[in-house]
Amino acid sequence: MPDTAEGVAPATTRADWQTDQEVRWCPGCGDYSILTALQLLMPDLDVLREDTVFISGIGCAARFPYYMNTYGIHGIHGRAPAIATGLAMSRPDLHIWVIGGDGDMLSIGGNHLIHALRRNVDLNILMFNNQIYGLTKGQFSPTSEVGKVTKSSPVGLIARPFNPVSVALGAEATFVARTHDLDRSHMQETFRRAHEHPGAAFVEVLQNCNVFNDGAFAAITKRDAREEMLIDLRHGEPILFGSDRQYGVIGFDGAVAIAEVAEVGLEAVLIHDETRSDPSRAFALSRLAETPTTPTPIGVFRAVEHEEYGTGIRGQVDDVQSHEGLGDLDELLHSLPTWEV
Repeated sequence: MPDTAEGVAPATTRADWQTDQEVRWCPGCGDYSILTALQLLMPDLDVLREDTVFISGIGCAARFPYYMNTYGIHGIHGRAPAIATGLAMSRPDLHIWVIGGDGDMLSIGGNHLIHALRRNVDLNILMFNNQIYGLTKGQFSPTSEVGKVTKSSPVGLIARPFNPVSVALGAEATFVARTHDLDRSHMQETFRRAHEHPGAAFVEVLQNCNVFNDGAFAAITKRDAREEMLIDLRHGEPILFGSDRQYGVIGFDGAVAIAEVAEVGLEAVLIHDETRSDPSRAFALSRLAETPTTPTPIGVFRAVEHEEYGTGIRGQVDDVQSHEGLGDLDELLHSLPTWEV
């Protein structure tokens, strides 16, 4: 996270972060609640609007930059992480948010996403996962469940879906979290943590598409289901859930499972450690729920610190220039090996 110029940003309100553009999503879309959560959070982050950039690709979520009163780039399909990487490398003073959907980021943009995470570029990446292609009117996406009937899978989807958190952890992202669009306070705390993280932060937001995939996460995110179905990961605390915290997550043979605390004892319940350098425990937690119909972990899975990519590259450049000078581009272009045609 870059420092704010001169230390302190002037006080702002949500209105300062809103634009005059009509918000144009389908009525009831989960994107509205994500937008509201972020607009309400921005005044608390002590950042300048002119030092903040929202970058998106293609899809419903990609309209986000139009609605934030900051700099913004509406890029091409899947390329938002690549565009953001270039900007972060050239302007380390900026606060850069990357917005995209599951189709945008995990299909055509999957390669750009995993390398931005692997390199640990200083970006806040929010992936809105609605398990469907919404903008193109209801085709299956890389996160759609097996058997899903859509316009492009009329007799049911065969391919197994990506688990976005597992993908991010597989790329060894240094900050990985999950939240959902029906809990504003949880979203804001998760987004705040992502903003504060020095390096690549990835947040999956479970988001309802009420037109083409309504209720995809209702079994776990509806208010009356959350206590029994959402496993809220909190650093340094036992991984417990349920109305009476009667269930816990235990570990065995490198895997994790859900058990009744009364049967295994509280001492058998895992203590969540988001700072473990080895991502295998976080990965196991991400695999706990294969579909959003069983108890599902949310919160921060991993938060570790490694050298931020831009800082490392700039350090290399400064070191070479201090020993060899600024160099000459024309001389470089005409150096060996060259040939004439």
